[in-house]
Amino acid sequence: MNKKSRLSLLLVLVLACTAILSACGGTNKEQGAESGSSPDAGNQKAVELIWYNIGTPQKDTDLVMEEVSKYTAEKIGVTVKMKQIDFGDYTQKMQVLTQSGEPMDILFTASWGFDYVQNARKGAFMELNDLLDKHGQGIKETLDPAFLEGSKVDGKNYGIPANKELPAQDVWRFNKQWLDKYNLDIAGVRSLESLEPLMKVIKENEPSVVPFMIDRNYVPNLPYDYIIQNLPMAVKLDTEDFKVINILETPELKEALTTMRKFYQAGYIASEVATTTNNSDLTTTGNWFVDRPTTQPFADNLWSASLGYPVVSTPATDSMIYNWSVMGSLQAISANSKHPEEAMKFLNLLNTDVYLRNLVDSGIEGVHYEKVSENVAKNLDKSRDYDMPTFAIGNVMLNYLSEDDPSDKWEGFRKFNDEGVPAPLLGFNFDGSNVLTELAALNNAKDQFWAPLMTGSVDPDKYLPMAIEQFKAAGLDTIIAEAQKQLDEWRATQK
Repeated sequence: MNKKSRLSLLLVLVLACTAILSACGGTNKEQGAESGSSPDAGNQKAVELIWYNIGTPQKDTDLVMEEVSKYTAEKIGVTVKMKQIDFGDYTQKMQVLTQSGEPMDILFTASWGFDYVQNARKGAFMELNDLLDKHGQGIKETLDPAFLEGSKVDGKNYGIPANKELPAQDVWRFNKQWLDKYNLDIAGVRSLESLEPLMKVIKENEPSVVPFMIDRNYVPNLPYDYIIQNLPMAVKLDTEDFKVINILETPELKEALTTMRKFYQAGYIASEVATTTNNSDLTTTGNWFVDRPTTQPFADNLWSASLGYPVVSTPATDSMIYNWSVMGSLQAISANSKHPEEAMKFLNLLNTDVYLRNLVDSGIEGVHYEKVSENVAKNLDKSRDYDMPTFAIGNVMLNYLSEDDPSDKWEGFRKFNDEGVPAPLLGFNFDGSNVLTELAALNNAKDQFWAPLMTGSVDPDKYLPMAIEQFKAAGLDTIIAEAQKQLDEWRATQK
């Protein structure tokens, strides 16, 4: 169910590009899925699992985990201790904890948080293929096969993806009050250029409103699939030859940067955009007109509830399944776990058992929420003491609906997933170990040029040639050659 303090979907995408689903619930234990039951689990001493998860530490986490442990001890012979680390600190602190050998069994990872692929290759996570076959049959039956296939690293699974939206699709999201006030029609909006007539109206009539709300992480939509997100190596989305190119030298990027520069000079974009890391002040006041988040089914309802005012959206890109969208939220088993089988049993139960999933997500029935009907629940005042990041803890499609959710919400998600088109690099993960020096130099060049260029803050006619020169001097051509070699080798192994 929606929680009053639930993080908005926008916050999650700035951090990753990914999206937060908001649902809540719980049910009587007898309604829990039959999966994972162990006839003699209650007769053995329970094993304690230590679970590191992303998200702001909550006042009632220990209280809820006590209830979780009562249930899981009976079902599968384990208890659970959850430790939470806030979003901004998660990657750095988990690097220290895993390198020091801190005891842990289960931990959150993603393409954007405690890098999944990188840490799988470093040996931080346990290989899960055999454990999935032995104790994860419920997961394999529940998840769209694209989740497990797309999240393999060098042919092996190291994490269990959350069962949520599978493709990624960007939209132009509009603050509806300004559309209504000036009777603006968004039916023909799709390209970046098509925004201009609407933003012009807002700029001329609402001087306190930012027409185009973006931050320093903005990159124009281009028809490319990136080798590494936000670095200029990519293949075309409609590629037939799978040639890796430098997007800085493409006509599509030059055209987009020219448009962004035009918008910046017209005052459609905030002057300090190249150093802006978030726009929370604008979203709080509503003094913005359009932005570009990544969507999910019924996202307009979620955004409107979270922001406190109505928004509407229209597609900016096609719906495609990328590596980063498949890997947007996973739970891994630590390579140092002393209880890997029990950890997999718990993850299997979490992803298949309605009672457990809603208990972990929404807290204790009668304390943090109450049921309105069989599959609908609403928050109680105590819910402010237990507000979990729903997207980060497994199968969200087991969650009970809020009173504002459409009854076919999860059917909408399944349809959205079925219609997603695989991107050309889905399943390919670049290994940068042979070009670490060049990647470090490339990121230094990016820090200097990327945000100013992408946000329109500088003249692309002057700065784009400078950026190309600096990126090449950093070793971009060497990285592209290495990526091409690995991509060709990977393609040769594909059916």
